[in-house]
Amino acid sequence: MKSKRTGFNPDYTEEATTFEQVSGLLGDAILEFGTPWCGHCQAARPAVQEVLNEHANLPHIKVYDGKGKALGRAFQVKFWPTLILLHNGKEVARLVRPLRADEVRGLVAQSESLQP
Repeated sequence: MKSKRTGFNPDYTEEATTFEQVSGLLGDAILEFGTPWCGHCQAARPAVQEVLNEHANLPHIKVYDGKGKALGRAFQVKFWPTLILLHNGKEVARLVRPLRADEVRGLVAQSESLQP
């Protein structure tokens, strides 16, 4: 089932999002690096989804990552899932392998502190 959230990808997509596209984003966004078969990604999904559903206007881009995937290497992603908070295309915070909604809320709260 597709979510009606703005900018939410309910599934990892293998479409190659480029660093240039991500760098050009305005405002805040969450990048989530992982794979659909990753056990850590599956375990984190409920917590991530719960918090992002509370912030329906925060764009969420799930990036299928792996060896040789340029975007993951550009952000030096080493473990899945890795959530990266962007502000105007620049990384301002990251969270690796969250399991609890409060961890994800802490990341998202950092985006709220960037608002004027």
